[in-house]
Amino acid sequence: MAIASNTFLQKYHIFPFAKEGAKALICLSYPLRRRLGAVDRRIISEYMARHEVRKLHIGCGDNRLEGWLNSDYFPSSSALLNLDATGKFPFPDASFDFIFSEHMIEHVPYSGGLNMLTEAHRVLRKGGVLRISTPDLAFLLALFQEQKSELQQEYIAHETNTFIADAPGYSETFVFNRFVRSWGHTFIYDEKTLRAAMQTAGFHDLERCELRQSKHAPLRDIENRSRVPEKFLRLETMTIEATK
Repeated sequence: MAIASNTFLQKYHIFPFAKEGAKALICLSYPLRRRLGAVDRRIISEYMARHEVRKLHIGCGDNRLEGWLNSDYFPSSSALLNLDATGKFPFPDASFDFIFSEHMIEHVPYSGGLNMLTEAHRVLRKGGVLRISTPDLAFLLALFQEQKSELQQEYIAHETNTFIADAPGYSETFVFNRFVRSWGHTFIYDEKTLRAAMQTAGFHDLERCELRQSKHAPLRDIENRSRVPEKFLRLETMTIEATK
C-alpha cells in the first residue's frame, strides 16, 4: 500500500508539501473506483463457483498463487481482487478453507492487523487454517548481540550496501532503523504478540513453522521467492499457522 503510493509520487514528482494529500487521494480513489464497478464482485463469484477447496491470499503483490483467490490493496491487474485487510472482508462467514498472508500484516497498525485476523477467522470454515508469515522482531534485536553469526554479519552488510548509502559503516543500528521505517512498515511483531493477537481473534492450535513447510499441502512452498535472497528471508521471517 505505502510502497505503491510512494512509487506514484516519485514517478510524477509530487512536491513534498503535497505528498500527504496526494497519498490520501490515491488511497481513497483507487479502492473507490473498484467498489463502484463490478470487477471485484465478478472475481469473487467466479472463484467461488470454480473452487470447492477455497484459498484466500491476502496482500499477494506479485506472488500470484495458482488456485488461490489472490488479493491486494493495490492489485496490479484486473484479475486480482481489491481487498482492504483493515476493513470488513467482502465474503460470507465460513467461505474459505485456507488463508495465507506473507509480509503484509506489518504494513498496517496493530488494530488493522487484529481486524485482519478477526475477519480471517470469520470467513474461514470450521477447521480452516490461517498461515501468517511476517518479520520477527526477535531477529532484529538479535543483530545487536556481541557475537554475531556469519549470516547476521552478511545480512547487515547486504542491507547496508543495498539500502543505506549514508551509513558510516556496517552497523546494526542503521539496519534496525531502516527496517522498522521502510517499505511502509508500521508494526513489527514478536512471536508472543502475534500469537496473542491470533488467539484474541479466536484461533487455536497455533504452531510455528519453518519457511515453506506445513502439515497442510496447500500451505507448502508458497512464500515469495523473489522478495530477498532465501537465506535472508529465512533469517527475517517467522511463520505461524493457526486453526479455526
